[in-house]
Amino acid sequence: MTVLQSDEDDWSRARAADDRAFGNLFERHHPRVFRHALRLVVLPAEADEVMASAFLELWRRRNDVRLVDGSVLPWLLVTATHLSRNRVRGMVRYQRVLSRLPREEAEDAADTATDSLERLELRRQISAALRQVSAIDAALVTLTVLDGLSTAEAGAAVGLAPGAARMRLSRARGRLRALLDDAHEPASQPRLVKGPAS
Repeated sequence: MTVLQSDEDDWSRARAADDRAFGNLFERHHPRVFRHALRLVVLPAEADEVMASAFLELWRRRNDVRLVDGSVLPWLLVTATHLSRNRVRGMVRYQRVLSRLPREEAEDAADTATDSLERLELRRQISAALRQVSAIDAALVTLTVLDGLSTAEAGAAVGLAPGAARMRLSRARGRLRALLDDAHEPASQPRLVKGPAS
C-alpha cells in the first residue's frame, strides 16, 4: 500500500492562487503522474501531454477537487486515466483515417523491430481493453494495479465506499482478463465443408 504524502498546506495555499504552492505540488507529483500516463497511452511521447493536462485540470478545477487522505495525487491519477483514454480514442480514429490513405512501403519493412511492435501491440490491447470498461472501473484498475493505491484509496478518489470499490474492482479485473484473453486468441480457422461424394 502506498502512503500518500499530505498536500493539505500547499493545496490550501494553491487554492488561494499561490503559484509557489502549486509548483510544490507539481514537483512532488509530476513524476508519478507521468509514469501513470506512460503505462496508458499508446505512444510514450503522449505521456508528457497527459501529465501536463492533468495538472492544468487540477489548477482549472481547484475549487472542486477532493483530496484523498490529504493528497491530490489520487485525483491527478484519475484525471490522467480519463485523459489517456480520450487520447487513445482520438489516436484510434486518426489511425483509421491514415489507414485509408495510400502509402509507400519502406524497402526494409521486413527488418522492422519486432520487439518494439510487440510492445506497441500490447499497449494497444491494454488501452483497448480499458476503453471497454467504464471510466470508474478503468480508474480503479489503474490506481490499484499500476500505482499501488489501496482499494479504499482508489475508491475514495473516484467517490466510492470501500465495499463498493472492492466489488467493482473485482468485476473489472475479471472483465479485463477476459478481454485480454480474447485479444490473444488466434483467429479460428474456417472449417472445410465437404460436398457430396462423387
